[in-house]
Order: sequence, then structure tokens, then C-alpha cells
Amino acid sequence: MILIVAKYLIPKGYSGLAAFPFVLVKKEGYKENRIFINHEKIHLRQQLELLIVPFFIWYSLEFLLRWYQYKDKNLAYRNLSFEREAYANESNLSYLETRKYFSFLNYLHTKRN
Repeated sequence: MILIVAKYLIPKGYSGLAAFPFVLVKKEGYKENRIFINHEKIHLRQQLELLIVPFFIWYSLEFLLRWYQYKDKNLAYRNLSFEREAYANESNLSYLETRKYFSFLNYLHTKRN
């Protein structure tokens, strides 16, 4: 993982993003936030499982589906299987040590507000 502060590359309303092998953060302080970094590391693992490019295709298509479903961009984002897994486990700093392959699939169906 390569951490980079990239204030102007992060979309408004977001603190960072992961694009293997990089984690881009909006502010220097986020580099020290272990929960935030764990969230992004979960995304890096998801990306590796899906061989990176298919991850972004799936992420984009699922976002469009959820946006159509919920008619709200933020709710669509929060209900993406990838985001639901990352948010549900970001505080568990040992999650990646025990995480099973393709665990994001367990988060496909249940709605989160």
C-alpha cells in the first residue's frame, strides 16, 4: 500500500479512495487514522480479489443500480456491497487476517440506511 496525500484528487464529500496499490487521502492527518486506513485496505483486498479492473466495473455498475434503486447518490454509495463490508469491519483492525475471499458478496442484499 502506498499512501499519498492528494487533496485535489479526492471528490467532494470523501476523505480518500483506494486504487491498488495506492490509497489517496485528502488530508495528511488521515494517514494516521487506523480505522480509515483499515477501511481502505479492505477495498485494496477487494480489488485484488477481482483483479482490479473488474472491481471498478462491478463497483460502477452496482452504484448505478443502487442509485436507480434508492434515487439518492449517498444512499446508493452506502449500500454498495464493497462499502458495506468496509464500513462494517473498519473498526476491526484484525479483520483482514481472518477475512474469507469474496466476503463482500455477503453484503449484496441487505439495505443499510
